[in-house]
Amino acid sequence: MKVFPFDPAEFLDTPEAQQELLDDAAASGDGRYIAAALGTIARARGMTKVAAGAGVSREALYRALSEDGDPRLSTLLGVAKALGLTLAFRAV
Repeated sequence: MKVFPFDPAEFLDTPEAQQELLDDAAASGDGRYIAAALGTIARARGMTKVAAGAGVSREALYRALSEDGDPRLSTLLGVAKALGLTLAFRAV
């Protein structure tokens, strides 16, 4: 059996698919999942472009949004802005 690496960024080619991933991540309340989802979307849109828009290096963005990363709020806000997203909180 031949196995190929899977990169979900290759399949997030529409804004709707990207929004669905973000909604699921946000609903989970898991910070690592949210960061990973943003990282996947950033890769889908072009990490270099997103990093420039967020004001960080591409390498720093990869580290921050990795599974083991712990991005600062300012990094998350910069990534959200670069992706054309806003951050909103709702009472539960």
